[in-house]
Amino acid sequence: MIPTFILTSWLLGLLSTAVLGGAIWLGHEWYVRSWGWDEVRRQSVFVPDFGWNEPTLFFAAALLLGLITVAGGPILRLILRLTKPKGETPDQAAMTPSDRQRIRRPDGSELQVMIYGPQDAPPLVLTHGWGLSSEEWVYAHRGLARHFRLIVWDIAGLGESKSPDNRDFSLEKLAGDLRAVLALAGSQPAILIGHSIGGMTVLTFCRLFPEALGAQVAGLVLTHTTYTNPVRTTSGAAFFSAIEKPVLMPLMYLTIALSPLMRLLNWLSYLNGSAHLSTMRSSFAGTETWEQIELCTLLQTKASPAVIARGMLGMMQYDATATLRRIPVPTLVVAGDKDSTCQPAASERMRQEIPGARLEPLAPARHVGLLEPHDRSAQSIQKFARTAAVKNSV
Repeated sequence: MIPTFILTSWLLGLLSTAVLGGAIWLGHEWYVRSWGWDEVRRQSVFVPDFGWNEPTLFFAAALLLGLITVAGGPILRLILRLTKPKGETPDQAAMTPSDRQRIRRPDGSELQVMIYGPQDAPPLVLTHGWGLSSEEWVYAHRGLARHFRLIVWDIAGLGESKSPDNRDFSLEKLAGDLRAVLALAGSQPAILIGHSIGGMTVLTFCRLFPEALGAQVAGLVLTHTTYTNPVRTTSGAAFFSAIEKPVLMPLMYLTIALSPLMRLLNWLSYLNGSAHLSTMRSSFAGTETWEQIELCTLLQTKASPAVIARGMLGMMQYDATATLRRIPVPTLVVAGDKDSTCQPAASERMRQEIPGARLEPLAPARHVGLLEPHDRSAQSIQKFARTAAVKNSV
């Protein structure tokens, strides 16, 4: 979820409000038109006349819009279950962590960290995308935890992690948090893996703490991410860059101010299924399962709109272009061939500028290739991490 998605959030919220408002108005019109005059009792009585008439049309339309408002999601779920490939549920794919820790930060935030796999295995530190949580790695756990020690954390304000008291969601703050999480790897150098804003966090870490590269960090995996303000590397970048200050930024501040209302609108979008359709279009390439759509949509709906907006404002200040050429550790760049959120051209630029970097394309995949072709994504990470760990130990 990058800054341009603020438009989608508001459009879905307004659409959901319109559907609910339409249901209420049509229902009211039917109710009003269903009253008549009783000459015997000399008073108005409620006498709905169901048939091929205008009041019945109002009633049917109100019922349909009301059904969409409260049950559009379940109906869509049934349709997608019948048309999409059947896959494991997140609960079936999940593993039980061997350890859970809470890291308290000076700014008041608390980071939820889960650890999987053998204690003495090479460590991987996994940082998730914006608007999601560490649950996005659920399908990767089983394949990677057999060979590595996975250190998986929730970014502050998302998942089970507490927001900072100063409301700072800059990339620099997130990179500092990543450094605190990395300390759990101990003396063994780790592979830093970041998806979307997770990759931005990793690159910001490289800029702020270059001394850690090689000593504490054996390699990087940058998946479905970018090296600069994501507004500049998304599909339609010219248009979105033009409206960044006059439209996108004011919408973010409005979202922060009206966060409780926006949260209600997000849940309306979830209930009527429009949020699921949006997730399908922006995040998946067509081979996803219903369970994967539901996982991403539910995580985004649960996230605080104020936190989401503040993180988007932080992304607009992000630029790691100058850092790329100064990265001395092995780097794997993973790109979805159909990713319109962080276009493949951004991944190619990182491959070209990071010394010795390798590009791994995933096809078909959009912005969450770690879920859709999750087996291939995990295999690529596993192969790279083994090689990087061996190189670091020599």
